[in-house]
Amino acid sequence: MPTKSQADADFYRQHSPPPIPPLSTRRAGVLLPVASLPGAPASGTLGADARRFVDFLAESGFSVWQMLPIGPGESPYHSRATHAGDPRLLDPGELVGDEETEGYEAFCAARRGWLEDYALFTALSEAQGGSVWCDWPEALRDRERTALRKARRVHADAIEQVRRAQFRFEKQWKALRDYARARAVLLFGDLPVFVSLNSADVWAHREYFRLKPDGRPAVVAGVPPDYFSAEGQRWGNPLYDWERLERDDFAWWVDRVATQLARFDLLRIDHFRGLQACWEIPADSPSARHGRWVEVPGRELFEAVHARCGRGKLVAEDLGSITPEVVALRDSLDMPGMFILQFAFDGGRDNPYLPHNHARNAVVYTGTHDNDTTVGWWNGLDAEARARVCAYFDRDDAPMPVTLIRASYASVAQLSVIPMQDLLRLGSAARLNTPGTADGNWSWRFGWDQLPPELAGSQRRLLSIYERLAV
Repeated sequence: MPTKSQADADFYRQHSPPPIPPLSTRRAGVLLPVASLPGAPASGTLGADARRFVDFLAESGFSVWQMLPIGPGESPYHSRATHAGDPRLLDPGELVGDEETEGYEAFCAARRGWLEDYALFTALSEAQGGSVWCDWPEALRDRERTALRKARRVHADAIEQVRRAQFRFEKQWKALRDYARARAVLLFGDLPVFVSLNSADVWAHREYFRLKPDGRPAVVAGVPPDYFSAEGQRWGNPLYDWERLERDDFAWWVDRVATQLARFDLLRIDHFRGLQACWEIPADSPSARHGRWVEVPGRELFEAVHARCGRGKLVAEDLGSITPEVVALRDSLDMPGMFILQFAFDGGRDNPYLPHNHARNAVVYTGTHDNDTTVGWWNGLDAEARARVCAYFDRDDAPMPVTLIRASYASVAQLSVIPMQDLLRLGSAARLNTPGTADGNWSWRFGWDQLPPELAGSQRRLLSIYERLAV
């Protein structure tokens, strides 16, 4: 029987008004990966430069900082762990002395469900020369108890280093989140739908993935040919065993969402359409063209997510091959979708990305991390496409990126997000990612000397005109 205090807590939790959803008011934000911040030689960090960026956002009138996934790995969308933070984002000059150990044991106990597997996986991966876990000695590959006990003894120091790095990440993340909240800036995260084969998640939870006996995928994820790639994209991530996940009430998947919502105020669900039906490619096929659509119990999954995490904080990345079934799922969940202005000007009057076709419950972008910068996009348009853009805005010329930025602010969509490269008016050299390519991605960074002194004031004036000053 619950105590009186527990009963009181349950009563107020059930009867108190829900928190105000982040998109209940018009807002604007900036898309910038933490790794793209200035500062440390190898990567931006969660320290002083991140706080300075929050200050810039607040001064400019922006109330949202959208990031890419923050997990460890060479690509934001191929993380080695779905719950862990990337230690490369740590500011080495912060959290020293007594702060280094205070709360450490409690942290390890609270995160034990994923931290122990991740720490052991990371230590073993290093000991095995970085090879994919499927190629490890069979006893380690298959997680035989005797082999794991021995590995924990042999690699105890390395395991401890991984735990402590995650503790530091949590401390620095909380400090940044609190700093942003004090300045009325919301943090907007990104959850990849799929996880990497070479991850602690797949190694420790093989039962939730469609794998062969040796741990290699039987089928892999991707997308058919679309705007980004004429050949489609073969991502190579293992696909989920949705029947098994559903038998366990999707607990593993819900945990993923809960971890990120503990860090972020808003969370984009990447490749949302893959939660209505996913593009299933035979693992031995080198091309995405040979795949097929396979339905997914998306509605049941999100019912489990909402039961644990609540509503109003998820955004659907609904780009690509979107069918009426995907739209119906999104709308039944009351999830905001996305509009990309660079996609708007193909000549079709019913193009959903044209500003006059936007919906209120949505996020509008000039472009995303997968698009060229708006300057680069404009420079790549032929004369006919440029004429369509100019005609739409009733101008002889459409200076970029200003024209699309203002169109984004003017949109009825509740949230407008501008990539940092567009605010800085940068060309294609600043593009962050080109889908379907493996080299040259995720490396762009900006410098503080690129910020014009008048930028904050000019953006605040525009955001005031378009009623996007949330505070």
